[in-house]
Amino acid sequence: MHPRHTVILELVNDKGRVAVTDLAEQVGVSEVTIRQDLNHLEEQGFLKRIHGAATILDSDDPEHRIWARSKIKLHLAKAAAALVAPGESVLIEGGSVNVMLAKLLGERGDTSIITSSSYIAHQLRQSTSEVILLGGQYQASSESLVGPLTRLCIEHVHFSKAFVGVDGFHIDTGFTNRNMMRADVANCILAKGQQNIILTDSSKFGRIHPGAIGPTNRISTVVTDSKIPASDESWLVAQGIELMKVSH
Repeated sequence: MHPRHTVILELVNDKGRVAVTDLAEQVGVSEVTIRQDLNHLEEQGFLKRIHGAATILDSDDPEHRIWARSKIKLHLAKAAAALVAPGESVLIEGGSVNVMLAKLLGERGDTSIITSSSYIAHQLRQSTSEVILLGGQYQASSESLVGPLTRLCIEHVHFSKAFVGVDGFHIDTGFTNRNMMRADVANCILAKGQQNIILTDSSKFGRIHPGAIGPTNRISTVVTDSKIPASDESWLVAQGIELMKVSH
């Protein structure tokens, strides 16, 4: 990918919506060039063009979602990696922050990584870590394994910590996922009763999606950034959940 395209994606995914004029000014090229860049990036499925601006793309594709708020997600992944001791076996479910976490642990090479994400497994193909990819029905949109066979696999593997990705949180609903099949897998993971850690950036708070993840009392820790709404932070703490806020 062209370095300029990387900068554009970081700007759009960080702010959600950016005008063409602002992109041209910040990137240092003409508006004509920016429009050509945006057309190319839209064709590749990385963002959405609207009149005079570009917006983030709401997609399950991990290749695309990893660009959204990538800098803070890397900070979150580093904080989560620090929770994993050498020799541990951890389950990493899915989501863009979890992809970054898996890569960091893979670079360390001192943990066993269990995952339901074929995308994560592929990212770890060069790692010296033991990687266990769970079986199940392949879901192309999220590059994940889902369904009854995936649940059966989870019931028969052992791990000390699980890192679960989410798409939303609201006090009225708890944590949710836009993908109900992935939410089903997440709930099976939580039911194992290990140290369950939600890894998500603060942009997910205030959103509600169809797939419920919980109950909340099965979640031990939430790792997020310092922009989490105060009301949500207070609610989570009141439920006995440890909250790790990462500054950025």
